[in-house]
Amino acid sequence: FIGHNGAGKTTTIRAIVGVLDFEEGDILIDGISIKKDPVACKKRTAYIPDNPDLYEHLTGIGYLNFIGDIFEVNPLEREALIKEYADAFELTDNLGDSIASYSHGMKQKLAIIAALIHRPKLLVLDEPFVGLDPKASHMLKAIMADLCREGSAIFFSTHVLEVAEKLCNKIAIIKNGKLVACGTTEEIKGNHSLEDVFLELTENDNRN
Repeated sequence: FIGHNGAGKTTTIRAIVGVLDFEEGDILIDGISIKKDPVACKKRTAYIPDNPDLYEHLTGIGYLNFIGDIFEVNPLEREALIKEYADAFELTDNLGDSIASYSHGMKQKLAIIAALIHRPKLLVLDEPFVGLDPKASHMLKAIMADLCREGSAIFFSTHVLEVAEKLCNKIAIIKNGKLVACGTTEEIKGNHSLEDVFLELTENDNRN
C-alpha cells in the first residue's frame, strides 16, 4: 500500500483495524464485517503501527503475556512462540527489562512479537521497517513470507518502493484519499519499474 505523505495510508489502515469509524462502505476481515462484528475481526487481526504505543511500566515479557491473555493464547504455545520470535529478533536478554528502557528499535521488535503470538489471519503494518536494523528487517521479511505461505494475509504501507516490489504480490497506490491503481504487482508495473509507475500516477501531488 503506497502513496505520498498525507495520501491516506494511515487513515485507511486505522479503519481496517477498527480504531477509526467510517460512514460509507464496509471492510471484511476473513469474511466478517468490521462494522457488524468488530471484536471477531480484531481477534483475527494484528496491527503494528509505525510508532508503537506500549505500556512502558511493564517489562517486555509482562507485555507479551498481557497480549497473550487478551487473545487467549495457550500458555505452552505462547511460551514457545515468544522464545522463537524473541531469539529471532535478539530481544530475549531484554524481556525482563522495563519497556521504558527500550530504544525505539527494541520497542518495534517487541510490538512485532506481540502481534505474532496469536497467529493472526491478517497482519497489518504501517511502515514496518522504520527503526529496524538491517538484520531485524530481514527477519521480519522472512516471517511475513512464512505467514503468507501458511495462509495469512499481510497488508502494509511503505515508502520503500523496492521492498513493495520484491515482497508484494498485490499493490495498491493511493492519492488524495482515493485508489489510483490496484492489482497484482505484474499488472501495476507492466514493463516499467514500480518507481516509474508510482511517480507517473502521483505526479500531480507534486504540483498541488
